[in-house]
Amino acid sequence: MELYGSKEVARAAILMCLTKDRDEERFMKEQFHRDGIATAAVDFGGEFITSVTKIVERAVVAAKREGVIRDTHSEEGAVAGATREAISQLVNKAIGLNVGGKVGIARYDDHISVALFFGIGMLHLNDVAIGLGHRVV
Repeated sequence: MELYGSKEVARAAILMCLTKDRDEERFMKEQFHRDGIATAAVDFGGEFITSVTKIVERAVVAAKREGVIRDTHSEEGAVAGATREAISQLVNKAIGLNVGGKVGIARYDDHISVALFFGIGMLHLNDVAIGLGHRVV
């Protein structure tokens, strides 16, 4: 088995957040699982300010549900912290607007990365952005 570091885990999280549907999510998850990388993805949407807490909660719940993390304070905190870091990279673009997109989560050994793909805007006038956070557990 190959050893992976933060760069490879971050790449996996980014690819998971860019999947277009559940079938592609499952396919990517299986591919990463073969390499020993645990992954999860979850959708989100709404007004940015009111969605921040929901995005963090969804990331933690998805990571636990998919077996990326265990039900421990430190592992939940690592996912929550990496998610908050990714969100903080997008605040200036998203504040006051609606957002929608996907959270991608990846873990190998003690590396955990969370990537957020955001569609930001109103109606069909959207901008796009990706935020990325990393923690070690």
